[in-house]
Amino acid sequence: MNSSKKPEAAFSRLTSIVDTLMSEGGCPWDLVQTRESLKPYLVEETYETLEALDGNQPEKIVDEMGDLLYQILFHSKISENRGEFNITDVIENLSEKMIRRHPHVFSKKSETDTPEKVLHQWDEIKKQEKGNQNQKSVLDNVPKALPGLARAQKLQKKAAKQGFDWDQVEDVIAKLDEEVEEFKEAFRDDDTPHMTEEMGDLLFVIVNLARYKKIDAEEALRGTSNKFIKRFQHIEQEVAKRGKTLKETSLEEMERYWQEAKKL
Repeated sequence: MNSSKKPEAAFSRLTSIVDTLMSEGGCPWDLVQTRESLKPYLVEETYETLEALDGNQPEKIVDEMGDLLYQILFHSKISENRGEFNITDVIENLSEKMIRRHPHVFSKKSETDTPEKVLHQWDEIKKQEKGNQNQKSVLDNVPKALPGLARAQKLQKKAAKQGFDWDQVEDVIAKLDEEVEEFKEAFRDDDTPHMTEEMGDLLFVIVNLARYKKIDAEEALRGTSNKFIKRFQHIEQEVAKRGKTLKETSLEEMERYWQEAKKL
């Protein structure tokens, strides 16, 4: 699906379509949307894009990335109609930012020949940028809207860069064992608020262990969820072959099909 069109021509056509949809006489639904009303769609399209990437199907990725791009254009057009900025401002701002944060590429003013040095330089430049200079904490720019696991890992990475980190992985394992015991204690006491707190602590340590071993916790859980779906669907298929429903099937029988799915 390699288009012969130049990127600028294709992008110009798309922005023209957005202008038409958002102009007088355009789409009635589009015209009444706001930043708030579009938030759920932006989140949804982001996750659908991630799902397409997980599936590694180029045609699906193209489709979902297009939907995600449209959300950016949609928000930009709303802002343009409010007299704030337009998509050109978004692109120009991004271009300047990329040049500014890559001096080793565009100006040869630094020698950053490893990914680690590049990341350190990126963080240092970001600190000096407008809007980041008055931060009271290194954790201030971690988005609150991130999914729980992703946010926990981001917070831990920020803290670790400042030296707040475990000396060795065995220390994390010991902390994990400690949190498991504390959760068990809360469970034995049937103390729901305490269990909730200890479960949070337990998950936070697991994320820390993942970070320490350079594993993306969010990706790991998404992979396990996808694996669960495939195995459970195998159970559904086997049960259906026998003319039964899941509720009519014993746990022992379902476990047998689950083990079959694992072998497959």
